[in-house]
Amino acid sequence: MEICYIETAHFPALPVAAPASRDHIMTTFLHASPARALLWIACTLAAVPAACAAAPEAAAPHTYNFSPVNQWNLQVSASYWNPIIRYVSARSGVHLNLKLGRTSADTTSYILAREVDFAFTNHLFSPDRQKMGWTVFGRRNAPPVHGQLVVPADSPIRDIRDLAGSAVAFPGPEALVAYKTTYAQLLRAHIPVTPVFTGNHDAAFTQLFAGRVKAVGANSQLVAAWSAREGNAFRVLWSSAPFNELALMASPRVPAEDVRAVAYAFMSMHQDPEGRKILAAASELVHAPAPISFVAAGDADYASYRAFYADAPANLR
Repeated sequence: MEICYIETAHFPALPVAAPASRDHIMTTFLHASPARALLWIACTLAAVPAACAAAPEAAAPHTYNFSPVNQWNLQVSASYWNPIIRYVSARSGVHLNLKLGRTSADTTSYILAREVDFAFTNHLFSPDRQKMGWTVFGRRNAPPVHGQLVVPADSPIRDIRDLAGSAVAFPGPEALVAYKTTYAQLLRAHIPVTPVFTGNHDAAFTQLFAGRVKAVGANSQLVAAWSAREGNAFRVLWSSAPFNELALMASPRVPAEDVRAVAYAFMSMHQDPEGRKILAAASELVHAPAPISFVAAGDADYASYRAFYADAPANLR
């Protein structure tokens, strides 16, 4: 129901000398001549829209879209993040809306198109994207991750040179740890492969164990989680240097006070009984090796990403 603030109106032949009771107003109306009554109704109806238009409205709370990189399939990703985002919104007073694309590349495209203002990602550390001005304010409290080239444990392939001429799955062309580090190693070793982009890690592993690809370029954290969840064993052919986990980031459009409120809600979540319950459920959902929590982080924690780009093949920067 819309509430309008209507200033006192003066209607012809019906002056208002003092505040009147509802009964008095109705009596005046009922005893008025038909012409005067119709005039009163017409004037009232004409005044209401103008008064509503001029009435002060309470500012609606701003909603920010939050886009985390698709690390799992859509159903798991939504089930993981929605309870966390609802909690952070309630605790911070800053309304966040989960915005997920069909693939990790789609989700990143929302960031690049400036359709979101908060993200959980490692796709913004290239020299060009750093110019967008996004800042790091946190990360999950998890060990560093590695880019890995993996095959099933019972695969005859034991060296990355054995992948020459094969199809290799990757979650997406935006994935720095899973794709860019592993594919850069193949390029440096002059090992030609056919990249197959599957949209997320779950799809990549599914294709591997279905025999459609020979290997997967993956994030070590998600290799371990898939193995725990699905019971499949892997052989690691190659592993990169360590990188910090994905970053919680905010766009430069978000006021500092909103960033601080959101950051505090994330960082203190594990200290609150309700927050711990949500984090425990998220950990169980993805078979995380330890309970999930969030900690403060800054741009300096992602120096290894910038170092990778400084030395990466030109087509991966």
